[in-house]
Amino acid sequence: MPTHRDPRPRSQQIAADLRADIMSGDIAADSYLSSTAELSARYRASGATIQNAVSILKAEGYVEGEPGKGVKVRPTRQQTITPADYATLPADGQPYAWITAAAERGQRGAYRLLAVAEVPAPIQVARAFSVDPGSPVVRRAQLGTHNDEPVELVHTFYPISLARGTALAVKRLIKGGSQVVLAELGAEPVSFEDVISTRPPTSEEFVALDLPTEVPILRTFRVAVSAAGQPVECQVMVKSGHRHEVRYRWPS
Repeated sequence: MPTHRDPRPRSQQIAADLRADIMSGDIAADSYLSSTAELSARYRASGATIQNAVSILKAEGYVEGEPGKGVKVRPTRQQTITPADYATLPADGQPYAWITAAAERGQRGAYRLLAVAEVPAPIQVARAFSVDPGSPVVRRAQLGTHNDEPVELVHTFYPISLARGTALAVKRLIKGGSQVVLAELGAEPVSFEDVISTRPPTSEEFVALDLPTEVPILRTFRVAVSAAGQPVECQVMVKSGHRHEVRYRWPS
């Protein structure tokens, strides 16, 4: 059998090890990384390689240099997502639950509407809606931010028969989120299915989320189903992989 080895540059390998320890808490927030000399000895790597590894972590926002002190681990900016938290309608007049959850963490959450249009249905969406690929669907594209920092790119799709002529097809933000309109249409979602995957970002995703290099995205494809058993909404939610983790609880 062939011998497997990590083909990445040594600096990326070392950054990956340190990143994993920071994300797990084994290297605590507000602590300092070991010195370049100590890391060089531990990883049997040159000082230049260690500095390149640390530069990767600085670009990703995990650490920052403090002159005369060393390289400090920043408090985690990783968001833990619990999908079930967003499955219920907000109270009358209240914002979308995602924005409320951000406020509870002391963050200013907001969505910027990028586009609303009728577009050909992508394959996954067409299958969910049981229509032919390329059939027209309504798509809403939005960018979610925390304290003005981009964190989530969302493309939401609706069947033409449901959305055409409603607020879902108008280029305007919907207070409380799309579920408010779906409820008014008698199509409030009662169940959801998520398929989560990771991959390198597309150019659109890389730019929209202002990603550093070497960072994958976390992609969620969500299908929302009404009480009548009809899929009424499909969402493609893309987040930076190094800033998010997903929490599931069972049984509920």
